[in-house]
Amino acid sequence: MLRVGGLTRCSSADYPGKLAAVVYCQGCAWRCGYCHNPELQPSRGAHEIPWDEVRAFLEKRRGLLDAVVFSGGEPTLQRALRDAIQAVKRMGFLVGLHTAGIVPRRLAEVLPLVDWVAMDVKAPLQDHERVTRVRGSGRRARRSMQLIRASGLACELHTLAIA
Repeated sequence: MLRVGGLTRCSSADYPGKLAAVVYCQGCAWRCGYCHNPELQPSRGAHEIPWDEVRAFLEKRRGLLDAVVFSGGEPTLQRALRDAIQAVKRMGFLVGLHTAGIVPRRLAEVLPLVDWVAMDVKAPLQDHERVTRVRGSGRRARRSMQLIRASGLACELHTLAIA
């Protein structure tokens, strides 16, 4: 089951031009000093929302919301992401993905299932390890950007200037 650390029930800012629910996946392998969701970093959260409750909420919002965005933490860390995306697609929602590109292999598995993707590029690739505090993070981010570009999906790359 997907570990959910939070839920935004309606957003007009997280999927371009659509009303969306945002599912915040628990867990992140990177430790960026400027993280805006540090409570989602641990693999288990103090206030997780059971995936079954999230699904029941989404069932009630068919026809009211256009999309569901999986964000985080980092969604690609969870093996259950693919099944969760498929369940949301069966409900008739568009699917968005916010990722930092932490697990390129899993990103490659789910890209064919999503309709739009945004990737947070944490720093210039040569500075990536310093910012994320994780060896090899720049290499993983580069590979994820290559996968997104090759997918042909509508996408956004979010960047942050680091002084």
